[in-house]
Amino acid sequence: MAEASVTLGGKASSLSSSAVCAVAAALSQVRIDSTALDRLSSSSSSKKATTATTTSSSSSNHSITVPDFLTLEESRAFLLVLLNSLIISNAPSRTPLVLAETLNSNPSTFRFDDADLVTEDELTCSTLLGISAILDHHSAALSALADVAAAFSCEALKADVAAFNLMDSGDGHNSKEEVGVAADLRVLLNGSKSVGKEKVRSVARVPKVHGSVREHAKAVHSRMRVELNSGVKSAIGSEEAVCTVLLPLAAALRELGECSLARAKSNLEGIGGDDLKLGVGEIFWKECSVGDGLSSGFNKAVNLFLGKEYGKFAHEVLVLLGLVWKVVAWEVVTAVAVLEAAELNEVIKSAKENGENPKVEENSKAEKKKKKVVLGKGTSSILALFKERLQSRGKLALGTWVADFLSFLDLAKPEFDEFLLKVKDVVESNESRRLPKIPKVLDVYAYEKKWKRLDDNASGTRDFAKEQMTIRKKAFSIIEEVFERHGATALDTPVFELRETLMGKYGEDSKLIYDLADQGGELLSLRYDLTVPFARFVAMNGLTSFKRYQIAKVYRRDNPSKGRYREFYQCDFDIAGTPPEKMGPDFEVVRILTELLDELNIGEYEIKLNHRKLLDGMMQICGVPPEKFRTICSSIDKLDKQSFQQIKKEMVEEKGLTAETADRIETFVKEKGSPLALLSKFIQEGSDFSKHEGASEALKELEILFIALEKSKRIDKVVFDLSLARGLDYYTGVIFEAVFKGGTQVGSIAAGGRYDNLIGMFGSKTVPAVGVSLGIERVFAIMEQQQKDQNQKLGNTTVDFPGQERLNGGIMARPTKTEVLVSILGNDLTLAAELAGELWDAGVKAEFLVHKRRTKHFEYAKESRIPWMVLVYEQEVKEEGVVQLKDLEANIDIKTPRTQFVEELRKRLYP
Repeated sequence: MAEASVTLGGKASSLSSSAVCAVAAALSQVRIDSTALDRLSSSSSSKKATTATTTSSSSSNHSITVPDFLTLEESRAFLLVLLNSLIISNAPSRTPLVLAETLNSNPSTFRFDDADLVTEDELTCSTLLGISAILDHHSAALSALADVAAAFSCEALKADVAAFNLMDSGDGHNSKEEVGVAADLRVLLNGSKSVGKEKVRSVARVPKVHGSVREHAKAVHSRMRVELNSGVKSAIGSEEAVCTVLLPLAAALRELGECSLARAKSNLEGIGGDDLKLGVGEIFWKECSVGDGLSSGFNKAVNLFLGKEYGKFAHEVLVLLGLVWKVVAWEVVTAVAVLEAAELNEVIKSAKENGENPKVEENSKAEKKKKKVVLGKGTSSILALFKERLQSRGKLALGTWVADFLSFLDLAKPEFDEFLLKVKDVVESNESRRLPKIPKVLDVYAYEKKWKRLDDNASGTRDFAKEQMTIRKKAFSIIEEVFERHGATALDTPVFELRETLMGKYGEDSKLIYDLADQGGELLSLRYDLTVPFARFVAMNGLTSFKRYQIAKVYRRDNPSKGRYREFYQCDFDIAGTPPEKMGPDFEVVRILTELLDELNIGEYEIKLNHRKLLDGMMQICGVPPEKFRTICSSIDKLDKQSFQQIKKEMVEEKGLTAETADRIETFVKEKGSPLALLSKFIQEGSDFSKHEGASEALKELEILFIALEKSKRIDKVVFDLSLARGLDYYTGVIFEAVFKGGTQVGSIAAGGRYDNLIGMFGSKTVPAVGVSLGIERVFAIMEQQQKDQNQKLGNTTVDFPGQERLNGGIMARPTKTEVLVSILGNDLTLAAELAGELWDAGVKAEFLVHKRRTKHFEYAKESRIPWMVLVYEQEVKEEGVVQLKDLEANIDIKTPRTQFVEELRKRLYP
């Protein structure tokens, strides 16, 4: 077997704390990469040429001497770090070679008469970093062993383990490391019948104490990854930086030692059998009387830290860690002695009867007679590892058994690293196996139903048979076609996000977010919608404009009902970026929603529309305190399900509004009707809204939107409704939702709005955006009901969908499928709405752009590789009634009457 080695100086090589420990323990050889040797040789030649001129300035340099307070292990770590530092700094070759040869020869003492001088900074910094690297490696190992020891103590003491039910709340009130410790202890103790109801303070403290050690050990590890590979020239301030993370680790180690010692003493008292308790206790009190040593060791380290003797400080922290390690190892021994007392006492009894020293022997009769102790799946697996190791030694006297047990837990032994790897495997693999199933369901089949689906009123998830999948595939095809007709590109994002990404974006609905169990890494949650991940993507990639669609599943911890699920698809279309025409993107997303619902052919629907600024203005006019705006909006948003009297009761009794304020709100929220007619009423001089700055601005934006929708022949689908108060916190402008008016009651089937601040919440610059989300599962519920109704009438199992065959014509390998760009050279959005609307109605994939500069239109068309443009000069179309068609590929201009431009384009696009 080849001897392990640590390579320094290679192009991709770096020094780690584990590598330092391997060399420090003489388990690995040191090798200098050939490229580093070449660099060092070159540097050495350069030095020889300048030796005469630099001799007088070398008084600050020192010969290499190992500090006398270092142990042999610490000395080797110091020399390895110094060697690596010299290589990084391109020092003369002789010194690194001497250091490498010395380390590989493994002497017990060190002399470097032939080495070149080094600076004091190199010596002191390398001393600190060498010891700190050992601390880094050992503290991680100690953390894992401490969890194992605590798990055994919980069973030995029959302790109440309710403290391990700690879960992440997602509100920042729980430490990630504490939650991780609790999760690991639950895994180790899974299935245990040995834990009980005893209240043990040192057990209840485990998540906090062990979590603190984990937290500070990780901080040390992060710092060492940087410092070990920085070189001395970049190490100004390194000593202070390292010691400021070592100090809290020292404090956490002291707490761990005291907590573990308390459990070990309790275990000792719980050992059954006087002879066994006396035998183990005698050895314990002789070898583990470290109680005062923990505090005195910590105090000594603190004083050295305050005196800025950083090398000695790190040394004392490592000494403290050694004491804590001894305590934790004894906790394991005492706990196992309690759990294995029946077997050990039988051995002692048998030895006494035969006049022999008590010896622990494999396959003893005691094992067959002892009362079965049911341990956790994790702890029983680890106990088997212990017994396998100890019993491989044959018969052991009790004292030797204890000594051998402690030796097995010695972190300096190579076999201990193997043991830790097995413990890690146990923790990661010890999960209960169960048959695959989907959550929250009542029945796999709806009795005597051809659809073979789950009961919608009870399930949170569903299975889909082939008939349903046929409908879904056709629907998705129509939806994608509509989205791509408007120039959107597809995007996919992970099904889970960082929890911090999702929190604070959904108001009171944040409680519906599904959290994933923390496995010691980042806190994650299943995505609640597709909008926040889209905003995160835009911010993370520094985009300033983006038109995208996404069709994917989202998850909500909601109460399942008809058309309401816990896992469901959303179909989103969003436009991010500052548009050249005001309200252009807002108009387009509402227009897209009407196209979707028309082409899916679900029947009658209406789109309720409001404005967030108008809603906030209403709140202020009515006298609602600003801090209650959002919670009152959440109440108002329930008016489609409850009467106003029920909502009023909630606002007054639960949310603290006065009855007069609630009554005034009622006068506003009952306003609902034709968009242009209601708008005309609100903008009248003297109206409450006209006097409010924010509301007045909202009405002006709505006027532009409504006129554009009228010109696009879609205004009849829209209802201006002041009771629409979307509960999500991120909307800033137009808000809307679509409601099905047919017989199948499923609630809203789509919703959306403008969210100008959401992308900026991710630490990037503000990018305004607007979007729409189709609740496709509710649409499917409608379509499935229609399908079943049709089957009952006609005995037919097929349905034709308008537009399902319109997937041909002029499709090229381009970023979008847009065929025509309607270019308005001016600022008339309504003209763009009118012309683009006619193209969309004719099934032509088109986009519009309103801008005065001609070059902007051509740049956009070229970038998107749009084959045709409709160039519209406002004056020309008004006076002459003509527009200009341009074939960009052939560079041909065609003037055509405004009334015939759609027909002319269709002839050329679809000859």
